[in-house]
Amino acid sequence: MLTLVLVAGVFLAGLKQQWWPVPRHWNPFMALHLDDPITPVTRWKLRRLGDRPEACGAVLNTAPEGALDALPLEDYTPVESCPLTNVVRVRSTVVAFNNSFVARCPLVAAWSLYERRRLQPLAREYFDQPVAEVWHYGTFACRNIYHREDDRRSDHATASALDVAAFSLADGTRVSVRDHWDDEGEKGAFLHAAFDGACGLFGTALGPDYNAAHADHFHFGLRGFGICR
Repeated sequence: MLTLVLVAGVFLAGLKQQWWPVPRHWNPFMALHLDDPITPVTRWKLRRLGDRPEACGAVLNTAPEGALDALPLEDYTPVESCPLTNVVRVRSTVVAFNNSFVARCPLVAAWSLYERRRLQPLAREYFDQPVAEVWHYGTFACRNIYHREDDRRSDHATASALDVAAFSLADGTRVSVRDHWDDEGEKGAFLHAAFDGACGLFGTALGPDYNAAHADHFHFGLRGFGICR
């Protein structure tokens, strides 16, 4: 047992000191970049950014030119009992949004990775064109889950979740969670693949199969360890 502990310690020390070459996206001690491939280490790196605004800002700055328009914000309290920390206002990424939104910095990093590595490749696979616009229901709402008075705070109370309702493709085609989740054609297949693609990246991914409250959107949140329902 002691030998295993020592070996593990040497291995981790070697990764941290970069004694041997390990690709950045596999090395937990190397900073996340938004053009990195997604690996099992990615979500751990994202979680570490929660209370490190400067480090998270540096990650957002690795986005390719024109791929992220986000303004860092000072910590503030828009609603009593719901302070917001380590947040940015997102105006666009490689897609347009129906509205700009304020979100925790790690959520924006997760979305950028998801968009680049999962969403857009799937759009090209199913429709031979990219997603041009994302329609969402927002990120921030100072409330408990399901608005229950005696339950825990929602991820939305800290702007740590994005609710995605629909995607518009480059040619104007609209793919809606409400209208097309059960579609037996390519729109339904795309939505299921897009949801599955979020499951290994966000802490929590909830969709129409979870409950009626999510019948018209995907909930992509930071809390949790790969919850996918």
